Amino acid sequence: MAGEGVVLVTGVSRDLGARFARSLAKDGTEVVGIDVIAPRQDLGEADFIRADIRNPVISKVIATRGVETVVHLAMVATPGAGGRSSMKEINVIGTMQLLAACQKAETFRKLVVQSSISVYGASPRDPAKFTEDMSARAQPRTGFGKDSLEIESYVRGLARRRPDVIVTTLRLANLMGAGVDSHVTRYLSLPIVPRVMGFDARLQFLHPSDAIAALLLVTHRDVPGTFNVGAGDIVTLSQALRKMGRPAVGVPQPATPLVSTLVRRARLVDFSADQIDALTYGRAMDTSRFIADTGFVPEFSSLAALEEFVSLAKPGLISRDRVDSALAAVSRVLGTAAVSDG
Repeated sequence: MAGEGVVLVTGVSRDLGARFARSLAKDGTEVVGIDVIAPRQDLGEADFIRADIRNPVISKVIATRGVETVVHLAMVATPGAGGRSSMKEINVIGTMQLLAACQKAETFRKLVVQSSISVYGASPRDPAKFTEDMSARAQPRTGFGKDSLEIESYVRGLARRRPDVIVTTLRLANLMGAGVDSHVTRYLSLPIVPRVMGFDARLQFLHPSDAIAALLLVTHRDVPGTFNVGAGDIVTLSQALRKMGRPAVGVPQPATPLVSTLVRRARLVDFSADQIDALTYGRAMDTSRFIADTGFVPEFSSLAALEEFVSLAKPGLISRDRVDSALAAVSRVLGTAAVSDG
């Protein structure tokens, strides 16, 4: 196990960052968590410094604390009050400033970056599962996917300029589990879910506890490279809606902008065209490289992570039992009709 020295964790005001910093500090590691606002969760033994990665002052924090390892978890997947421009500034400009500070730091020796399944985009021409060597068949045009691609390009640039540094990028599947708040969980939680007719998206999830376990592993050990991290199984959108007890309203594919409009009106801010594509065609990743290199296997399947979220979510308009009963009744009617026709 490699010694990680002082670890700087960005984005600790959010759930994943706070939980990761707390878990890492529990191991006895010296952890410094930074963000522009104070964390909502207790960071345990980790220190907190209010700092903005977009500001060059981050160089001073890295230098004065003798930071050796940086774990970058400050990416914003959905915009807040500042809108899309603020989101892009935090994701792209913030990463640029952070990496510039890292590059100049003499003590710096390892970088771990949280990326996303969003880099693969979503299209009807996608493979069953993307490997790390594949690129998107349809490049993300907006939102978090586009930001993630830019972030990864800056990370590769740092790796070229500082070949002495261990650089690990984890492309995480969509987080799913109790209390997760994301564009996917908000969409699945709508009272009536608009969905594109004729498609049943393939969804791959990662439980937050598994995400933290993967991040801890590559922080404690030297595992250079880019890796897909997610549960091995796939859940379809129709399965997810049945478990949530949510009825769906079909929208013809040419009217997909209407889906985005309906979701925005339900206060799902900036539900981009790329996110609609992901919930139309779906996408999944091959995670065998990370398993082979580290032995890491998530404890939660995609289905188990979804079921945990459902168990604590507000009940839908239709219970799962009622959905199953209705489907069984329809099957019986169709079966009877088929016999009569024969």
